[in-house]
Amino acid sequence: MVPSVLVILAEGFEEVEAITPIDLLRRSGAKVVVAGLDDMMVKGSHGLVVGCDRLLSECMDEVFDCVVLPGGGKGSQNLASSFSVLEAVIKTAQTGVVAAICAAPAVVLGKTGLLDGKRVTGYPGTEEYCPGLKLAKERVITDGNLITGQAAGSAMHFSLAIIAALFDQKTADAIAKQVIY
Repeated sequence: MVPSVLVILAEGFEEVEAITPIDLLRRSGAKVVVAGLDDMMVKGSHGLVVGCDRLLSECMDEVFDCVVLPGGGKGSQNLASSFSVLEAVIKTAQTGVVAAICAAPAVVLGKTGLLDGKRVTGYPGTEEYCPGLKLAKERVITDGNLITGQAAGSAMHFSLAIIAALFDQKTADAIAKQVIY
């Protein structure tokens, strides 16, 4: 069965942290749905506007194998302020993989309880959004069904970790080789 992935974009998302997983997951054969939180055209933190496949509200009745949350300060805050985003994350965590990078682990996942007892990385300084959270200084951490990435510079490694979790390490290695990573 082909894994299904929901990538949620909110205004102010970090472009590299969104586009890299979308691209590599599609290369791997995953069914990727890019969902805009409030709009079909979403502006990133550096002005890149990305067209989405659907609105998040149109995806809420579906079950996905993975949800991906790109970071970006404003983007993460916009994601965290949405009950629908938190609901989609918690629902996916029941049987699937939750992947968040940069500010999203602390800012968004910190509101869900999913970080409790997990080793987590993220953008340095974002711990202030989640009292008691200690971020590891690693680029990417997989702890059970939770994958966290540190920042835009970790986007390739983060994306390949998601592929390894949804498919296997052989598939992740093949994609890495394809893009000469």
